[in-house]
Amino acid sequence: MTPSSRPPAGIPHAGGSSALYAVVAIFLVVGMGALWVWRRYAAPAPVVATSTTSRPSATPSSPPENPRLEDIPPPPPVIAPTVAATAPRTVPTASTNSGCDGTCTGRAPPGLEPALRVRANQARRCYDRALLQDSTLRGRVTVVVRVGTSGGVCSATVASNDMPTPDVANCAANIFRSSGNLPAPRGGCIDAPVPLSFVPQGQ
Repeated sequence: MTPSSRPPAGIPHAGGSSALYAVVAIFLVVGMGALWVWRRYAAPAPVVATSTTSRPSATPSSPPENPRLEDIPPPPPVIAPTVAATAPRTVPTASTNSGCDGTCTGRAPPGLEPALRVRANQARRCYDRALLQDSTLRGRVTVVVRVGTSGGVCSATVASNDMPTPDVANCAANIFRSSGNLPAPRGGCIDAPVPLSFVPQGQ
């Protein structure tokens, strides 16, 4: 018995399997080519760029109602105002020579004459200094002292002078002007004449 030319059952025919593999390979090649062509020439989806433009506001933006502490600017430095140099203000003081104006119609108190005599003795120093220049100098001087209602000396003027120089008389008047308060007269100011006689000691 001769062997049959047909292959045994269960064994695939060699020619049919080759054709099947060829068909599958063709499909794979075509699919890969189509995928490559699609990826190459497929147009990407357009990207729409959106931009937001802010419209200019008609009114300026108002500051926040409750700003933070670090957002608040520091206050400007305080510049001390420049004080212009002015003359020192003179504070008026009460005059001790009150009641010196007008006509004096007061009366001398008991202690006024002795007080004036003390000042007259002090005026002797003016004459003693003048004797050092002229040992023959002598004469009489009358100084009128106006005493105010409070006892202050308002003025002391030379009423008469028979000496050859006015130095002694002016010096004596200055002593009365700077003598301080005297006993206050009664009923107003008073003009008290003080006669002075200047002669060398022992004559």
